[in-house]
Amino acid sequence: MTFQKDLLIGVLIGLLIGLSVLPIVKNLGLPIGFKLQLFLAPLLMILVPLGLMIANFLSRYSAVFYQIAKFGVVGVLNTMMDWGILNILMFLSGVYAGLAYSGFKAISFGIAIVNSYLWNKYWTFESGTNRDNEFAKFLIISVIGAFINIGIASLIVNFIAPFGGLSLPVWANIAAAAATAISMIWNFSGYKFVVFKK
Repeated sequence: MTFQKDLLIGVLIGLLIGLSVLPIVKNLGLPIGFKLQLFLAPLLMILVPLGLMIANFLSRYSAVFYQIAKFGVVGVLNTMMDWGILNILMFLSGVYAGLAYSGFKAISFGIAIVNSYLWNKYWTFESGTNRDNEFAKFLIISVIGAFINIGIASLIVNFIAPFGGLSLPVWANIAAAAATAISMIWNFSGYKFVVFKK
């Protein structure tokens, strides 16, 4: 894939990230005005390709920089998609804890995983053909990542009380952030060295 195509994909991913952030902002009641919300997607449509250009420059020193940048961009998209869907489900139901929260987190994470497979297979790791049960390996790594993600998020939101006067929606999103950070390390390692290894 050419670098110009990567930049166009970066524009698309920036748009998708910007759109996925909107339900998070709405559910959390963040004091971000409507005009700023409308400005977010176009800003990300510029920042994502800019980040790819920087990573492309750094890849002259080590090729892994560019692949990590692409994985990071896909990871941000997956995370915002995960959190966006989670916040839509919480907002619509009014449920921010308990078994229903865990179910919502499983749904949002599952959708993000399918998105992750497609972007990582065809863009990040450019693995156009299925080799050695690639999808099965991806599912195994992802299911382990899902247990890590959902388990950590559920543990935090259900067993650790919010501190500092944080609201339940904010605490639920902090739990999701902690879960994402830890599961992202697992997923990159598994995808790079097991699923999409060349």
